[in-house]
Amino acid sequence: MIAAAIGLGLVIGVLVGLLGGGGSILAVPALVYVVGQPLPQAVATSLLVVGITAVVAVLPRLRAGQIAWRIAVVFGAAGAATAFAGAAVNRLLPGDVVLALFAALMIAAGVRMLQDKPTTGAACATDHGTVNWRRCLPRTLAGGLVVGFLTGLLGVGGGFLIIPVLVIVLGLSMTTAIGTSLVIVAVNSAAGFAAHAGEAPIDLPVTLGFTAAAVTAALLAGRLGADLDTGRLKRWFAWLVFAVAVLVLGHVVVSLVG
Repeated sequence: MIAAAIGLGLVIGVLVGLLGGGGSILAVPALVYVVGQPLPQAVATSLLVVGITAVVAVLPRLRAGQIAWRIAVVFGAAGAATAFAGAAVNRLLPGDVVLALFAALMIAAGVRMLQDKPTTGAACATDHGTVNWRRCLPRTLAGGLVVGFLTGLLGVGGGFLIIPVLVIVLGLSMTTAIGTSLVIVAVNSAAGFAAHAGEAPIDLPVTLGFTAAAVTAALLAGRLGADLDTGRLKRWFAWLVFAVAVLVLGHVVVSLVG
């Protein structure tokens, strides 16, 4: 299972490094169906791995000034607060219901990624192309609260949701959105992991192999990302998300029927 975890870690790391998120939406079902972890353990492991990977992936973007720090702090703080509420709801729901919700969210995220060049909002943008964080404070808070709740409920870092909010609702450029998303994913994942800590033991060999592979892949992907077509990568990722969502829904149906 360690070999499978390493392979999965490479995939997750590439997605986080290139797209500023998206890794955790595959990590949970992969840990459940490929590695064989129970759902509570998979959620905690996913949050830990994706959070560490996001911290590492953001390092190359620090020097480039590709992070809207004030927006990241407000968005992340709001999300950290509601992650605990999402985790509380998670404990009340059967595992199959959580996985079905997860699959539905995956499909919605995939549809969003397939939309070509969505109109960029201007809530935070100024005439000079800089970011006015005060202008978009209400939207930033609202986005953070929603994504944080989903982080706690489904065990996802939320990058696949954060980037559309940052680009479409707040009006950040894609480059700045990716860097800012990595900071928010790290904060949300830390809060989500804290909310789920103690629910299930962490499998250290699997987690260490998963994390090491993800961190290595994220660093390499982050350096190569500037030369790749992000739009094409997002389309490929969207179709992969659809495929995994179908597998998850199929497993839920079989479990319910059986």
